[in-house]
Amino acid sequence: MSTPEAVNIQRDKALGSYNTLALQGRAQAFVTVGNERELLAALAQARSLGLPVIPLGEGSNIVLAGDVEALVLRQQCRGIEVLKTAGDAVTLRVAAGENWHDFVRWTLRQGYYGLENLALIPGTVGAAPIQNIGAYGVELRARVLRVHARYLADDRAVTLSNEDCAFAYRDSVFKGALRDQLVITAVDFTLSLQAEVTTSYPALASYFEACPSRAVTPQDVFDAVVQIRRSRLPDPAVVPNAGSFFKNPVIAGETAAALRDSYPGLPCFSQSDGRVKVAAAWMIEHCGWKGFRRDGVGVHEQHALVLINYGGDNGALLLDLAAEIASSVRDAFGVSLEIEPRVYGDRR
Repeated sequence: MSTPEAVNIQRDKALGSYNTLALQGRAQAFVTVGNERELLAALAQARSLGLPVIPLGEGSNIVLAGDVEALVLRQQCRGIEVLKTAGDAVTLRVAAGENWHDFVRWTLRQGYYGLENLALIPGTVGAAPIQNIGAYGVELRARVLRVHARYLADDRAVTLSNEDCAFAYRDSVFKGALRDQLVITAVDFTLSLQAEVTTSYPALASYFEACPSRAVTPQDVFDAVVQIRRSRLPDPAVVPNAGSFFKNPVIAGETAAALRDSYPGLPCFSQSDGRVKVAAAWMIEHCGWKGFRRDGVGVHEQHALVLINYGGDNGALLLDLAAEIASSVRDAFGVSLEIEPRVYGDRR
């Protein structure tokens, strides 16, 4: 095991610039780590201070409800290593602190394919398996080989296989049985050396209908996803947000059929297990929330799944709005909404 080294622990740290919602909670302690030795030192410091540890990437999937009584550990370990090339596949090990979108762009430049549909998703590589990020017909779990992590309580290293990660729609073991127990340090991916593309998702299929005369390349898919996302979702650097705030509910097929009878316009997507994914944005918009504002928070004018900080500092107000939205959808459709971001801090 590497020998721990000194790290700079900051006390009473403002977190407004470390979360994409720009909420103004404070951390009792805060540290940035850039390598394994600094990580081990930070975990040791947290134990000596008697503080729990909250790993943080780019803060793109969190809501600060208030101040955080913990050591917030900002993970900035970097590095990409080619582990193996065999046949039509390449295996990569990517440090958790790498920016996700930059990594996807890098893979295309190397001729490594399979992640292009996941372009422009905010956050880091280490955060991606937690959420099992997915977009435009592709989920991360299809490309993850292993996840490397350390237990927060005692520094033990652990490697989880794809099966161990228990990936599901917007879910994983890191949000379930291992929640708040690990800090992810690296992810191993298996990518293709063959330029195959996935364009069946409706938005992509529609986009490429305009150019049926030539073969679509992975770079074309990357560029299309970037353009579509930028046209539909606000840039968190300009308009503070955490992306899609609610999951699309997955419900029983019979329930979905009854809803479609009552609401023929409700987008529904059949799943392999017979259940049906229904569009949360459509239901939220149907309930009249699109463009709503109150107390410095609100719902984006173009995308009902995106909640916005329009200048409010209090994350509790944002969560109150989310609860009202979920309640109205439940009353109207009998469907429960679950928020995607993780919530930290004592409500103010």
